[in-house]
Amino acid sequence: MDSSLTTQKIHCKSLLFTPLLVTVIIIILPFAQSNQYCDAGIGYGESTCGVDSPYSSKILITGGTVVNAHHQEVADVYVEDGIIVAVQSNIKVGDGVKIIDATGKYVMPGGIDPHTHLAMEFMGTETIDDYFSGQAAALAGGTTMHIDFVIPVNGSLLAGFDAYVKKAERSCMDYGFHMAITKWDNSVSREMELIVKDKGINSFKFFMAYKGSLMINDELLLEGFKKCKSLGALAMVHAENGDAVFEGQKRMLELGITGPEGHALSRPPMLEGEATGRAIRLAGFVNTPLYVVHVMSIDAMEEIAKARKSGQKVIGEPVVSGLVLDDSVLWDSDFKTAAKFVMSPPIRAPGHGKALQAALSTGILQLVGTDHCTFNSRQKALGIDDFRKIPNGVNGLEERMHIVWDTMVVSGKISSSDFVRLTSTECARIFNIYPRKGAILVGSDADIIILNPNSSFEITSATHHSRSDTNVYEGRKGKGKIEVTIAGGKIVWENEELKVFPGSGKYIEMPPYNYLFDGIEKADLDYLSSLKAPVKRSIQTS
Repeated sequence: MDSSLTTQKIHCKSLLFTPLLVTVIIIILPFAQSNQYCDAGIGYGESTCGVDSPYSSKILITGGTVVNAHHQEVADVYVEDGIIVAVQSNIKVGDGVKIIDATGKYVMPGGIDPHTHLAMEFMGTETIDDYFSGQAAALAGGTTMHIDFVIPVNGSLLAGFDAYVKKAERSCMDYGFHMAITKWDNSVSREMELIVKDKGINSFKFFMAYKGSLMINDELLLEGFKKCKSLGALAMVHAENGDAVFEGQKRMLELGITGPEGHALSRPPMLEGEATGRAIRLAGFVNTPLYVVHVMSIDAMEEIAKARKSGQKVIGEPVVSGLVLDDSVLWDSDFKTAAKFVMSPPIRAPGHGKALQAALSTGILQLVGTDHCTFNSRQKALGIDDFRKIPNGVNGLEERMHIVWDTMVVSGKISSSDFVRLTSTECARIFNIYPRKGAILVGSDADIIILNPNSSFEITSATHHSRSDTNVYEGRKGKGKIEVTIAGGKIVWENEELKVFPGSGKYIEMPPYNYLFDGIEKADLDYLSSLKAPVKRSIQTS
């Protein structure tokens, strides 16, 4: 290898892992309609894997346009042992290197999805995608890391963490965790400290909806926000007014509306806007950064825009379904079709999606997630007589990168660098793992995609990699195809062929005190000095 290249190699600390299985599962398109995986020896082809990986640890990508959030250039990218060791023109290498010609294509950081729910127990069932099938789908779609939400077990954060570590033993790509807070007491407060200091989690989600199960009230929300601030952890909210939603559900049933349309009618945009504004004001009162998940409406977006304009540190995360779908599908006469679109907050009326796209293009909203939370048609049918019992959630892990590229870049709303920022870099920055993730830079993890802007894609449930038998983007076509995915320095998606095996993924620890906490201490001091209190008073005696 060229000596000048060798000197640029940087060794980065990485987590060690032991593959739990020694079977390489090769999943090849097209799938049968059932989309079942070969987890238990039933599948689409297997080959045994010895100690040495069958894929080269040295990869050279030549001639592509390397795109980062801040810059793009035509350059070669050389990868060795899972790390990017050179980004420059005309790299020369010796034998034993896998060479990929990316001329005329974009070479970009793999996507990072900030919002997923794999193997999640919810509404009397469990999401159909686990840490293998969901991640395999993600890799086929160009996402190389995701951050999943840990749900406490009987209110215990540590028990929840242990349960999700067990679920993630089947992972085939890098992942991190957020932690949900579903109750509040001294034990939860103590466990939050351990979660941040010992478990590598730097964000906590508070549900303002789902009355009677996950929802917490304002008093507990304030306690949680204060604790997040003290730990340098990011507070996140699912912003809907849960009490009003409960009332809206009763109203729909009294009107005899039991189908999927009742879901949207019972939780209108005003309830999302109210909760978003309330959470923002409470976070401002505590003076801690806030992250609003799955922003679905103009109402919520405008609250975020107003707060950011005033200087408050608020992050808004729309999801793909909210950007490109509208709620007309919930009125479909076929229950199976309508029910697959049920999620919370609901998909909104026409106009909201376009407004969210515009907010992304102007910086009001900062990154795009999916809220991937998949249930098959049998599970959705649990609510066939009562929309309140339809498991909430839609797919998106595999589709996100393609849809955002086609919707936002091809249409001219954003640049290719903006695309990288919205789908990868900003997430890495917010959750404090940049530039290890979210960049094509020397020393970064070799999580890379190659996108051909001249190729086309089509989304169908017959060929997707989710275990679900439905897809909310069924039949959608567009420009811009991810032809190669490299995760951890291994080619896992190429020539429409997916090569992944359970147990090969790594847990990525995320440290506290991201960039949003810069200046928080000074703002607190400024606030205290502005009070001009307590006032020293004398008592006049007559």
